[in-house]
Amino acid sequence: MPNLPATMNAMVLKGHGDVDMYHWHDDWPTPTPGPDDVVIKVGACGLNNTDVNTRSGWYSKAVDEATTGGAYREVDDEDPTWGGRPLTFPRIQGADPVGRVVALGANADPDLMGKRVLIDGWIRDWDDPDNKDKTGYFGSEKNGGYAEYTMADRRDVAVVESDLSDAELATFQCSYSTAEGMLVRANVTANDTVLIPGASGGVGGALIQLCKLRGARVIAMASEAKHAEVAALNPDILLPRAPENLRVALGDEKITVVADVVGGDNWPTLIDMLERGGRYTCSGAIAGPMVKLDLRTFYLRDLTFTGSTVIPQEVFHNMVRYIEEGSIKPMLAATYPLSELREAQTAFIEKRHTGNIVVVP
Repeated sequence: MPNLPATMNAMVLKGHGDVDMYHWHDDWPTPTPGPDDVVIKVGACGLNNTDVNTRSGWYSKAVDEATTGGAYREVDDEDPTWGGRPLTFPRIQGADPVGRVVALGANADPDLMGKRVLIDGWIRDWDDPDNKDKTGYFGSEKNGGYAEYTMADRRDVAVVESDLSDAELATFQCSYSTAEGMLVRANVTANDTVLIPGASGGVGGALIQLCKLRGARVIAMASEAKHAEVAALNPDILLPRAPENLRVALGDEKITVVADVVGGDNWPTLIDMLERGGRYTCSGAIAGPMVKLDLRTFYLRDLTFTGSTVIPQEVFHNMVRYIEEGSIKPMLAATYPLSELREAQTAFIEKRHTGNIVVVP
């Protein structure tokens, strides 16, 4: 096994709170692989909403506000993470690392050494891999990629053959796996017309591309200041983030699927756009988790609602295949040094960017 340094640079989360809960260390212990592990020298790591929400405590049922990234005083310490379980601190977050394998456990494939890999964000019990109750998330229940080195189970990594840079590859895992999981749950096909609010974000941009890959018709909603970047993804129709009258703006379009990570006050309007038999799929609520639903709309129109968090195993590997085929493209908004994670996450929360922000060790 190569001689790894005993310590490394890492940005470590010390507890729930604001961005000042991140502490920079230049002497954090480098991970040592167990039999089923691989150690990866991180080339880049993408930012995501899960890290923000976990750090701030937004997942707590005591919180009913939009995602802001600030600290929530009302947080119930028993349910401040995505899975409703307390988080163990200190914790290195970062679900989206890309890098090269530099050390192997005894059970790992020797051919992985030196290969560039992506990591599946979902940590599974490999004796019962499809059991959602036994899953964890990389950078949440296990240390992640906001460090010089990270460690993953050999079964959670996939070699990626691509000309894209590490920073570009780091935009994919969380956003595109989330989007693909939503579309799988909603069974989106070429017969669908999909309405996507929040289309300028990482998941929104991924949804556009993955819907188009299926042959579906795509109607994207985004701030007009970001329309030029969103238009580059070729949605069929591009609308403002909150049209004065969405039904008029849609004209004769028949919406069969709403793919949403926004929620908030505009949510009832989105549901009203669905055709009879339509589907709503959701994997986020950045504009607010508390929404108003008219149950008559739900049952009289025969609607189907699906939540999407833990994804099927094949979703991650399909994403890697899409990357290698060139079927999807990265949306890299900005790159920061890892030591400036606080600044990077602040920019991420402000949502003035289009696509994804990445940090580099």
